[in-house]
Amino acid sequence: MSTTATGHLLFIWTPTGYRLQEREGPPPAVGEKLDLGEFGRQEVQKVGASPLPGDGRPCAFLTAGP
Repeated sequence: MSTTATGHLLFIWTPTGYRLQEREGPPPAVGEKLDLGEFGRQEVQKVGASPLPGDGRPCAFLTAGP
């Protein structure tokens, strides 16, 4: 991936492991709750650097909510 990429990533918790999802625009804020359809409702725990080498996009790290 290019360091000039736009948008952000979501680091999504699932019962079988984590998944990455690409999205356009700025990342959601810490504490924001997202409805991710098949992945359920999840909350942003932190926003940090992408876990992918050389990827300059921000990444929102999520956990499953109640």
